[in-house]
Amino acid sequence: MANIRVLIVDDVSQVRQELRTMLTLSSDVEIVGEAANGLEAIRQAEALQPEVILMDLEMPVLDGYQATEQIKDQQPSRRIVALTVHGYEEARQRALQAGVDAFIVKGESLENLVQAILERKE
Repeated sequence: MANIRVLIVDDVSQVRQELRTMLTLSSDVEIVGEAANGLEAIRQAEALQPEVILMDLEMPVLDGYQATEQIKDQQPSRRIVALTVHGYEEARQRALQAGVDAFIVKGESLENLVQAILERKE
C-alpha cells in the first residue's frame, strides 16, 4: 500500500515540526509539505496534491475554515483533518460546515491522529 501524502498547515512552526516528527513514526504517512497560513495551504494543496491536509483552524492571513472551503471548492477529493485546541461543539460545527472530513483536538494521541489521516470516506 502506498503512503498517504500529507500537507501540514499550522501557523506555529514548532507545532508543524512536532507533527512532522510524530507522523514520521508511521510508515503509512509521507509528509509532502508544510504551510503557515490558509493562503499558503491553498497554494501548497494545488502544487503538491496531498491526499490529506492537516489544517489548523485559527491562523493569520486566512484561517483554516476559509482555506478549507476554498480547497474543497477546487479539490473536493482532498481529505481535510481539522486540528485545533478548541474542542467545543461550535468549532466542530463550523469546521464541518466548511467541509472538514475529521476533527482532531491538538494533543490527542498519535494513534488517533494517524487513524484520522488513514480513514477513507466510503
